[in-house]
Amino acid sequence: SLVIKATVETLAMATAGIALAMVIAVPLGLIISYSLSISRIGPTSDHQFAQSIRFLARSLMLVLRGIPEIVWALLLVRVFGLGAIAGVLAIAITYGGMLAKVYSEILESGNTLPARALILSGSNRIAAFLYGLLPGSAQELASYTVYRWECAVRASVVMGFVGAGGLGQLMDQSMKMLNGGEVSTILVVFLGLVLLADYISLIIRKQLA
Repeated sequence: SLVIKATVETLAMATAGIALAMVIAVPLGLIISYSLSISRIGPTSDHQFAQSIRFLARSLMLVLRGIPEIVWALLLVRVFGLGAIAGVLAIAITYGGMLAKVYSEILESGNTLPARALILSGSNRIAAFLYGLLPGSAQELASYTVYRWECAVRASVVMGFVGAGGLGQLMDQSMKMLNGGEVSTILVVFLGLVLLADYISLIIRKQLA
């Protein structure tokens, strides 16, 4: 029962972390994407202000993704105590920066002409994204997000060793008690969980392809 509870907690930690990461990544990705730069290709003269906002957004993105999630987990455990909250926030912070960078690159690597045409005709960035960029990039964006969820499952187990909850924390407790049977059981469950996450991710990405 303890292993089942820890497994559910690990999956919930990874899923909630990715959901919060998307909340961070979507606005950051839209801000730093040159494909949606009204100041660069649109009818406006406020270039300096727009460049400053983009520079700040890129700096924030670098800070978020530049610090590994395990380090964020160590810091957040000190703030929130032992439990899944630290793990969720650690995944959200680091993966938010990673997703923002890749989202912006995906949006810039696709066909940007429809978005540029919308912006030049007076459309705002949100409309240009929804109708100009998203239709052609949705599959790739979704596929990468699913892949990051798979990575988050692995990361949530590792972060358990610093007190962030889930299978990692349970395994750490069993190892300290020198209980080899419990450790072996958790290792088998961990391996099965990673394989399951990989299989689910593969199926979803095939459906999106």
